[in-house]
Amino acid sequence: MKYIYLILLSVIVVSCNSQNKKTNFTRHNSPPTEEATSQIGEYVVSIFEDSKGNLWFGTLEKGIAMYNGHKLKYFTMKDGLPSNRVTGIIEDSKGIFWLMTGEGLSNFDGRKFTNYTIKANSSSNLLSNLFIDSQDNFWIGTWGGVYRFDGKEFVDFPIPYPKVETQINKDTKNWITEITEDSNGNIWIGRDGYGACKYDGKSFTHLLKRDGLHSNNVTGIEIDSDDNIWFGTRVAEKDNPDPKNRKGKGGVNKMTNNKILSFPKIKGFNNSDVYGIYEDNIGNVWISTISNGVYRYNAGKFENFEIPISIMGILNDKNGNLWFGGAGGLYRINKDGAILNVTTKGPWK
Repeated sequence: MKYIYLILLSVIVVSCNSQNKKTNFTRHNSPPTEEATSQIGEYVVSIFEDSKGNLWFGTLEKGIAMYNGHKLKYFTMKDGLPSNRVTGIIEDSKGIFWLMTGEGLSNFDGRKFTNYTIKANSSSNLLSNLFIDSQDNFWIGTWGGVYRFDGKEFVDFPIPYPKVETQINKDTKNWITEITEDSNGNIWIGRDGYGACKYDGKSFTHLLKRDGLHSNNVTGIEIDSDDNIWFGTRVAEKDNPDPKNRKGKGGVNKMTNNKILSFPKIKGFNNSDVYGIYEDNIGNVWISTISNGVYRYNAGKFENFEIPISIMGILNDKNGNLWFGGAGGLYRINKDGAILNVTTKGPWK
């Protein structure tokens, strides 16, 4: 199970180059020295800004890196983490950091790490989501389903399995790809093979391919400031053992006023995989594709940009800079439109 996650992510490691792309950005290349080209990580899968303005970068192989405005510091198993695979981090109301790792949950109080095993010898220790809702409930998504956490104990949160038309990949059927909350307090859960699920505190409502999604393999859910719900999906047919039958629907859907929309004219939105959807500080929605770059959506229009990595993590920081992490390292788009590859030596400003 641990390696399936890497395999799925490695699918994204393809060129984002395509023709006729519109770009307003100017790329500044770092000097070609060995030090300058030391990437933050081969896979930078998550980016987070904490309450003090520190930036955190989760990687699949180097632990998690933190930049405090002056220097970059890595935290790894040598510092107490249970695994060097760190796929995400959040901060609670007390300033405690919680990290998703490949070997369970870890918290960090600024001095030491405290590690938690969710279930011994289980895929549930491979975490994929951490979410604190508006009622301070702690939700954990794993490769073995959903759990609630009260700070000490993990409680299994079973979700019904709807009937689906597509074949289920047994290795990923319990993979929770997203947990988020809408403005009405409903919890939305993305699943690989079973679509999206809305939990209103009492009952479950399923959203599936037959309802208008491209695929039942939901990879991400983003709820924008206008309460539109964006869904990223992957092509379920790629799990087919026969290479000739690995084509199907996947990409982007948008639900507005309970109607599910698709975008048939946008390359990469209909017959491919989309893993990253993110709304920035001014309401732009950014969508990363595997082979067609990244799109910015604003006022009903899509603009396509060349970011030279396959993107897995996106963040708009408090200073207005956009950060993109993925297969190949870390990039930043400054407010002036310049695209910069940020390595262990910067440039940070």
